[in-house]
Order: sequence, then C-alpha cells, then structure tokens
Amino acid sequence: MIKSRRIWSGLGLGVVTVALAIDIAHRPERMGIDFHTYLAAATVGLQQGWSHIYDQALVAAAQKQLDPHDWSQPFLSPPTVAWLVVPLTLFSYWVAYSVWAVFTFIVLAGALVWSGVSTGISRWIVVVAALAPWWVIHAVNLGQVVPLVAAGVVVGWRLLRDDRDIAAGIALSVIFLKPNTAILVPFALLVAGRYRAFVSWLAVGGAVALIAVLLLGVHGTSAYVNELRAPLPSGADALTLHGAMELSGVVALAVRLLIVGAVLATAFKLRGSSGMVFPLAIVGSLLTSPYLHASDLCLLAAAAWIVWEERPDTAWRVALPAAWVLASPFLWLTTHSPGLNRWPWIELIFLAALGLMAWRPLTGPADLRTRAPA
Repeated sequence: MIKSRRIWSGLGLGVVTVALAIDIAHRPERMGIDFHTYLAAATVGLQQGWSHIYDQALVAAAQKQLDPHDWSQPFLSPPTVAWLVVPLTLFSYWVAYSVWAVFTFIVLAGALVWSGVSTGISRWIVVVAALAPWWVIHAVNLGQVVPLVAAGVVVGWRLLRDDRDIAAGIALSVIFLKPNTAILVPFALLVAGRYRAFVSWLAVGGAVALIAVLLLGVHGTSAYVNELRAPLPSGADALTLHGAMELSGVVALAVRLLIVGAVLATAFKLRGSSGMVFPLAIVGSLLTSPYLHASDLCLLAAAAWIVWEERPDTAWRVALPAAWVLASPFLWLTTHSPGLNRWPWIELIFLAALGLMAWRPLTGPADLRTRAPA
C-alpha cells in the first residue's frame, strides 16, 4: 500500500511538474506588457512628479522611451503599483522586467510553500499544481502584479488559520494593488467575525490612501478618479457577467448584488470556519468584477489551492483535479481548454458548491471546522 501510494504520488508530481515546465517553456510574442506600463508610470512619477502618473500622454511617451517596440496602454492601476516598481527604474528595461518576473513568481511560489498544511510529497504536488494553470505563468510573462495579490491572500489565509488576525489583515493589504480581484475577502472576514483582521486591513488601506492623496495632490487624485469613472477599456469583459452571460445594466447589477449577498450570508454561516471564507469571497470577487483579464485567474488558482488544503473530502479531491486539467497547458496549448467566457460558469459552479457545503443540513459545526492535518 505504501509503495503504491509513493508511485502514485511520484506520478502526480511528474504530471504537474511537466505542466509547469510546458508553461515556462512557452514564450508568447509579447512579454512584459503590463510591467512596461507600471515602469513607465513610475518613471513619470520620478521625473515629472507623482501628480502626473495618470497623465496618459506622459505615460505613453515614457513607454516608448523604455521600449519603442512594445505597445502603449493607459496606466489604470492604483499608485501603489507604480511605487512598487520604483527600485527597478535603476536598471535597463529588460533587466528590470526579468527581475520583476522572477520576483513575482518566487513570491507566489514561496507563499504557497510556506502556507501549505499538506505534508511530504503531497505538499509539493499541490504547490506545483497551483502554479501550473496556464494563466499563472501568463501573468508572470505579462509582468502583472496579480501574482503578488494571490500570494498575499494565501499568506493571509495561513496567518488567519493560526489565529494571527492582525498579521493576516496586513498581508491582505496587497489586495489594494488590484482590488477587483479579491475585494470581498476582507468584508467576508468581517461578517465571519474576524474583526481584527478586517480592522488591520482597513488601517493599512487608510494609511496608503492618505499617502497617495498627499503624493498625488488634488490634480493627481482627480485624474485617478476620472480614470476610474471613465468607460472601461475594451477587450477585458470575457471573464465577466457580460462576456459570459451577456448581462448588462440593471440586470448585471442585480446579479452582482445577489452574488455579494450570497457570499456575505454564507460567510456569516461559516463563522468559526473562516478558512473556507477565503475561496468563497475570492470567487465572489471574480464573478462580480466588471473588468478582468486572464491573468487575474491567478486568484482562482489560489482559491482552489485553499479548498484543497482545507477540505480533504473525496468530492473535492475529485472535482479540483478535474478542474485543474481544464486549466492545464495540456489542453490550452492544444486549443481544447475552455474559452475565457466559459470560466465564469465554472466559477459559478465552484461558488454554488462552496455554498452547498456551508448550508447543507447534514453539515454540522464540527464538520465545518474540520482541518487538513498539519
């Protein structure tokens, strides 16, 4: 029995490692597009003043100066993203991008390794599996900030699991780098009774907002608000309710409110089992976001990883690997992977399964508090 288990574990590790290797080996035509924009905004901030980082003409000019062969796009991220890459302005563009790409990957991988509760070879299987969905390396290749958000959420989950609520809230402050991907997590924790985590998250957010207002000034703050109020760029709605279900206007708003209400109600039901609040709120955040790219699905991988660590149930042990196959490069590179507009449906099924787990009559409080062995 032990020998057979080792063989299957070795096979599993081999499969996920090959998948990750395929992801890394696949080099898209354009790399670093998002980092290109972050670094351009940081350059504008340093040279022209932080109040000008939302002057899109200046940002576009800086992008051309950094790499004239790459395309330009508006800087719409919070100012914290530009601040984060300031040290990399000391290097040439491609050196800076390489450092950033390696940094974001290592941070996410390190967060998964440190936060996991699985033991032995199983620990490494689930870590590599969480990194192997095609959108994770896609995010790294783009130079996206979202792997850092996923890492912060994973670390926050582990800290909360260890009853280090204040530290968990601080870790979750990385959500402010890209709020639309996981914004419901702190509010779901509040409803679930983890008040200190929410307050510490809010305190960090308040401090960051104050610094941002002071650095941006009236002009920069107004420019950022105007960017947020402007129509969203095209091409980023395939993963939204509009792209998947063709919902818009009042109907889309009503569905979003329904999802938020369901997430918060279920989070209240899960009081005492706050670990499962994380995947619930992550999926709810993704479903209600009006603007997502494929790279943002890093948070979906984090949610699935947390469920695997929290719930050793047979049903999850079957469903999660099946979903992993759909997200693996084995299907993506053969064009058999689900299209982006199919993933919100999968997320909806995931959310329904999490809700059923919390609300089913046969599930008692003791069962909900069950944890995977440390």
